[in-house]
Amino acid sequence: MTRLRWGLIGTARINRAIIGVLRESPRAELSAVASRRAETAEAYAAEWKIPHAVSPYEALLDRDDIDAVYIGLPNTMHVEWSVRALDAGKHVLCEKPLALTPDGVDAIAAAAVKNRRVAAEGFMYRHHPLTRAVLGAIDSGQLGAIRLIRGAFSFLLQGREPDIRTDPALGGGSLWDVGCYPASYACLIRNAPPVEVFGCQVTNANGVDLSFSGIMRFDGGVLAQFDSGFQSTFRSDMEIVGSDGALRVERPFKAGPDSRLVLVRDDERISLPFTPDPPYSGELADFTAAVLDGAPHPLPLSESRRTARVLTALYASAAANAPVRL
Repeated sequence: MTRLRWGLIGTARINRAIIGVLRESPRAELSAVASRRAETAEAYAAEWKIPHAVSPYEALLDRDDIDAVYIGLPNTMHVEWSVRALDAGKHVLCEKPLALTPDGVDAIAAAAVKNRRVAAEGFMYRHHPLTRAVLGAIDSGQLGAIRLIRGAFSFLLQGREPDIRTDPALGGGSLWDVGCYPASYACLIRNAPPVEVFGCQVTNANGVDLSFSGIMRFDGGVLAQFDSGFQSTFRSDMEIVGSDGALRVERPFKAGPDSRLVLVRDDERISLPFTPDPPYSGELADFTAAVLDGAPHPLPLSESRRTARVLTALYASAAANAPVRL
């Protein structure tokens, strides 16, 4: 096999980012899209010039001309359809969050092992040169001893409702949708989960968090702070603060032309270079290499499990209004 034949499960907005890089890759072919309703699949296939439209989702898994699927369904459907796709012999790239519990990640991992297929979570920033440049700057010692990690990801959802991101039955919430980025980023910087977390949230009438703030304490005296939300203006940034300097990362989660990486030492500001790759190209390239070349995937399911464990602990803390130890 020299390239992967892809199918899309669902017609979510996030597909648009994936469709572009699939078409640009010499090792990928977009073959089909599936929806619960045949007319929806047909309209979507016509709009995006996808060869085959199928319904329901199971019909996509039954096709012999599909090697891998991208799952952009609501959060509560990720585990079920990832496992079903793996059991059907398909490789799986599932949009974040991969699962809403650590047990859900375990179920996907077990299905991947049983069926000898690759399963991965779609956290685009984990595959971008900007993130590698951040890790390289930290490893070089330019910041000294890491003391604090701070992050934010928010946007104004007003005017877009009703929206699955505010539906508790579909795994809604700002922490699952955008807070997962700075929270997982902090764990990536430390290469470990926190030992204790404290979360605070503002919820809607259905109990879904519209704003979330979290504090995470790591071994070695390192603290992380982050916030996420649907009620404030767009913000997307990370800051890693050390004893000798600070690293400021502008627009780290979906890197693009406006992203910046700046090393700050007292009054000195140094712009650090990184390769401005298209946002999702690295995610696709790494997944393809894992399937076709047997390369290790840079975002293993153990890391996805760590993220699920941390986020569920933060929600538990916010519900109890008390710290939670991991």
